[in-house]
Amino acid sequence: MTATLPEAQAHSVPPNPLEEYLALCKEACDGEITRLYGSADGPGTLRDLVLDYPRRGGKALRPALSIAMCLGLGGHLEAVLPTAATLELYHNAFLIHDDIEDESWWRRGKPTMHIAHGIPVAVNVGDAMLSLSLQPLLDNVERVGLGPALRILRAVAHMTRKTVEGQAIELDWVRANAWNLTDADYLTMVELKTSWYSFITPLQAGAIAAGAGPDRLTPLEVFGRHLGAAFQITDDLLNLRADPQAYGKEIGGDLWEGKRTLMLLHALRSAEPAERERGVQIMARRRPTADDELGLGELLDRLASRGELSRAGRDAIDELLRTQHIAPPKTLADIRWLFELMNRAGSLEHARDVAAHHAQQAAAALAELDWLPASRHRDALAALVDYVHGRTR
Repeated sequence: MTATLPEAQAHSVPPNPLEEYLALCKEACDGEITRLYGSADGPGTLRDLVLDYPRRGGKALRPALSIAMCLGLGGHLEAVLPTAATLELYHNAFLIHDDIEDESWWRRGKPTMHIAHGIPVAVNVGDAMLSLSLQPLLDNVERVGLGPALRILRAVAHMTRKTVEGQAIELDWVRANAWNLTDADYLTMVELKTSWYSFITPLQAGAIAAGAGPDRLTPLEVFGRHLGAAFQITDDLLNLRADPQAYGKEIGGDLWEGKRTLMLLHALRSAEPAERERGVQIMARRRPTADDELGLGELLDRLASRGELSRAGRDAIDELLRTQHIAPPKTLADIRWLFELMNRAGSLEHARDVAAHHAQQAAAALAELDWLPASRHRDALAALVDYVHGRTR
């Protein structure tokens, strides 16, 4: 991929312009990440693990937003590539840590990092990706100059704070088994956790790399906020309905993890008291682990037979668990019941309506960017609005 995106595509008219555009942006971003970190000598090294998630595929949506905004404003690809690589590294680092926090088993059709290599290794890889992302931001000084480079660095720092605040809110809801939450509560969490790092900051960083002034950033924040809301709600819907091969994550994982999605909150608010109580009780249960399939007794016996637990210790733990009445994990029947509850309450339709509203608001915000000239880069941004909302249609 050379100086500008149009030159890289001039040889043909793609059957799907957006898919082709995203593919070219991913190719450019992957090349930048490989240039920065390269390949290591032999398998199993830190660099191999850092490159694992980015090489699994994905749309590279965040780099594409940065590239589209930069080129759309007349900037050059080389000016935005270090930032695009940074955003992709941040994204994949967040995925690794999220997978651990959510106890997820699959990511993009393969075992998650902590399932494949263990939690300590996965945590370190995520930390490494966040640390390594500093170098591309420093490279921006040579690419775009000191002033814009510092503005991009400030934007990424702001993004990081917003994202972890949003994640903290969601984790606290699960820990406290909170359920009496409004749509506004959910959308506030989504703005912090998703909109800033997936949409607002990529758009703003691309604009800064192209030389845009501070007055351009607020309209992009509005555009990105609505786009992020439409994206996250649709992603939550996909988690319930999509083909695992196409979606790349485990289906129903949000319910197993106890995440407070717009649909679940709507269903609990709408349910009769008895059904609501049952739903809240289910959500309070933990997600099952592989060891749960053995049963606690079988697990203790296995540990004792391997000499990892004494017989006296095994009996003491068994007695403690029996007397403490440890709650069982969620079951498949529980998950199906919650899904049926959402269907009866019309919660899926409610979520689609809210997502459609934010997609319309995003399209309106983009239409007001009269300082962003017509081009295939602007067309790509417009197509992304339909894409993020249209994935369940």
